[in-house]
Amino acid sequence: MNAFSKSLIAAGVATAITGSAALTLPAQAASGGTLVVGTTQKPRHLNPAVQSGVATAIPGTQIFASPLRFDENWKPQPYLAESWKVSDDGKTVTLNLRKNAKFHDGKPVTSADVAFSIATVKANHPFKTMFAPVDSVDTPDAHTVVINLANPHPAILLSLSPALLPVLPKHVYDDGQDAKSHPRNSKNPIGSGPFKLVEFKPGQHVILEKNPDYFLEGKPYLDKVIIKNYKDAASLVLATDKGAVNMTPFISGVRDIARLKKNGNLVVTNKGYGGVGPVNWLAFNHKHEILAKKEVRQAISYAIDRKFVTKVLHAGQSTRATGPIHNDSPFYNPNVNKYDLDLDKANALLDAAGYKKGANGERFSLTIDYIPGIGEMGKGLAEYIRSALKKVGIKIVVRAAPDFPTWAKRVGGHKFELSMDILFNWGDPVIGVHRTYISSNIRPGVIWSNTQSYTNKKVDDILSQAGKEMDPAKRNALYKTFQEIVTDELPVAYINLLPYHTAYQKTLQNPPLTIWGAMSPMDSIKLAK
Repeated sequence: MNAFSKSLIAAGVATAITGSAALTLPAQAASGGTLVVGTTQKPRHLNPAVQSGVATAIPGTQIFASPLRFDENWKPQPYLAESWKVSDDGKTVTLNLRKNAKFHDGKPVTSADVAFSIATVKANHPFKTMFAPVDSVDTPDAHTVVINLANPHPAILLSLSPALLPVLPKHVYDDGQDAKSHPRNSKNPIGSGPFKLVEFKPGQHVILEKNPDYFLEGKPYLDKVIIKNYKDAASLVLATDKGAVNMTPFISGVRDIARLKKNGNLVVTNKGYGGVGPVNWLAFNHKHEILAKKEVRQAISYAIDRKFVTKVLHAGQSTRATGPIHNDSPFYNPNVNKYDLDLDKANALLDAAGYKKGANGERFSLTIDYIPGIGEMGKGLAEYIRSALKKVGIKIVVRAAPDFPTWAKRVGGHKFELSMDILFNWGDPVIGVHRTYISSNIRPGVIWSNTQSYTNKKVDDILSQAGKEMDPAKRNALYKTFQEIVTDELPVAYINLLPYHTAYQKTLQNPPLTIWGAMSPMDSIKLAK
């Protein structure tokens, strides 16, 4: 169990926690220079308040600051809030904001902006459970924020960190327009983060420049950050290998990782993903007539050889996923049905469901989508599943999407049958796990909500209890039962855990290797001259 699990998840927030001095760093190379970050993820816009995921979070956390940030040991650190305290009953969080923080347009960051941002995230973000316990936010003065909770919330401090609570300028966004489609999400977004937007060309790049009025004195060290989009993983890895980019985070291709590790000019590490908890799964649309039957979902799961996936397709780099909670989590339950390969059982389940094989050996046909740009974890698995399900009489049509927004629109709009998908646990199940399974989070048009349209009142009740339970043993027992239910009903079929790595040039100092990795402010990065 990691330090965060012990101090915040297990112990909850019943004890007071107060911020201390800002992050300290050893002296490094001279300031200046341009950092080029390579990615295949193409954001639709740059506002993490209304959109989750890597594509939005990497640029979004440079533009917008948050109340807290977390180090590599899961410990909260000051950011916009120079100190904070949680009440003994865990139902009140008080933030003391810095008095020198300004937005990029020169207006001061105030408690009203934080209150507005919490309300915006609560109303629009796909992680509906993240701020669900917030009853109200008081602003007794310009630099004091008092968050009032309906019940103790084990994940509240984590929810105040980068990518989860970008502090928006109320004077810009509180103009009556829909936050999800606000024009300032893409054009001239204003935050208080270390970098300001210069240019956003969707599908091509995001160019950011140093914020000279950043509230952390002397930072950021870089003059400019360019987040450059590549059409696919192959071209991105080639660019990384040849030194065309300084850093490439979230590499999941196992052969790509092995290739880049041979480059003497690069450091390739799996550090920086502690808070991510990535699980790769096959999503089922429960509104589909065939997939609405549990027997069909179970049959499909029995037909997939996860040992072949991890050992052969992924060259031993990935790990088998067995349920909704990441294997490294303190809440992980290993005692569930793991769906070992069993073609006989798969065929029997399909027969029992009323789908006999026809004269051509087929029972029915389904279409499978996948997130573009992630190779072996997306298209490669979709192609493998096509061949695996053919053995039990299911015809699979693999459908490509030209870019991430297209895929997100299909799955978020519930206009899919099967899809390979990657979901993050986001440190605490309240934040990253509940959203997939609670029936109140079926929100058409919102990616990474309950896009499967799964409903189970018992699951709703269990997760509601677990989200406010402060006793570690009782909370663990609730999540144990939850995992047993969903691994039986299979809202999704769990496939593997992603082997995320970051590759960066050795001339890059202070890479973002905290629990959020590149989804955190890059104000400490330096490039050696």
